[in-house]
Amino acid sequence: MATELMEMTAGLTFDYDPIGDSLMVTVCPIYPEQETEELGDDMLARLNPVTGGIEAIEIFFWSRRLAAGESVFVPVVALLRADGAIGEG
Repeated sequence: MATELMEMTAGLTFDYDPIGDSLMVTVCPIYPEQETEELGDDMLARLNPVTGGIEAIEIFFWSRRLAAGESVFVPVVALLRADGAIGEG
């Protein structure tokens, strides 16, 4: 199911939670079966339970980091490319 969602979703979604002061970057909706792994420096990754692929990253203390002008290093390897629909039309 989650793999199908990832394939249908083109892009990343960024959501800020002001109560938890965290930024969530997702490639598919969060679901209960996802596994959680610490990435260090107040970050969590939510993983696909079958493939082990990262489906979401949560960065805590986001507003504090932003106010301090801190760079945020996320220790993952990513291949990013534009959706083919960009610029069409």
